[in-house]
Amino acid sequence: MLRILALALSLGLTQPAQACDTALLLAIDVSGSIDKGEYALQIGGLFDALQDPEVADILLRGQSALAVVQWSGLDRQALVIPWQRMLSPQALNRFAQSTRTLPRAFTGSDTAVGQAISFATAQFAAVPDCTRHVIDISGDGPENAGHTVSRARRNALAQNITINAIAIEDMGLSSPTSNFYKNWVITPKGFVITARGLDDYPRAIRAKLLRELVKPTG
Repeated sequence: MLRILALALSLGLTQPAQACDTALLLAIDVSGSIDKGEYALQIGGLFDALQDPEVADILLRGQSALAVVQWSGLDRQALVIPWQRMLSPQALNRFAQSTRTLPRAFTGSDTAVGQAISFATAQFAAVPDCTRHVIDISGDGPENAGHTVSRARRNALAQNITINAIAIEDMGLSSPTSNFYKNWVITPKGFVITARGLDDYPRAIRAKLLRELVKPTG
């Protein structure tokens, strides 16, 4: 067996393991305030962002791992797309296509942000080799069930997980959801991008993916 392995190495028949730069978990709000059309805008925006050439290039160069969680109220969190490695354009296209036709896991429930973060945090045990672990959470309102967001953020931070957010606001000047995510959800190195209405979500998710996938330089 050792001779076979040595021969394979000498002939270049084995391939070095690919380094995973970022494990990115996309946590999508499907609480009761998200109607059918708004859900379609979220998954359509995600599909479009993953098809964007600049986003695709970064995902592939970083050999990134992606997964999708849907969440709403208490005990309503589901890993709807398990971790997949972006090792080729074909792999990325398959992942993007699976988001495009993604069925909704929950309807008509509260907004348990803390439980969503805790559930997302637990999923990173499956990708320990990735250098960076990032939760990308979207939501259109503050936590109104469970009230565990502070503890969930502390636990994520203790595991070196970064939390970024898209806050989906109504049209206008007020920003209650953005302020909630800034003050209670994101980790110290995280950030919030505001989408003014769900029609603005496709732009926001593209901008967010580009920002969070770039390696920090400092």
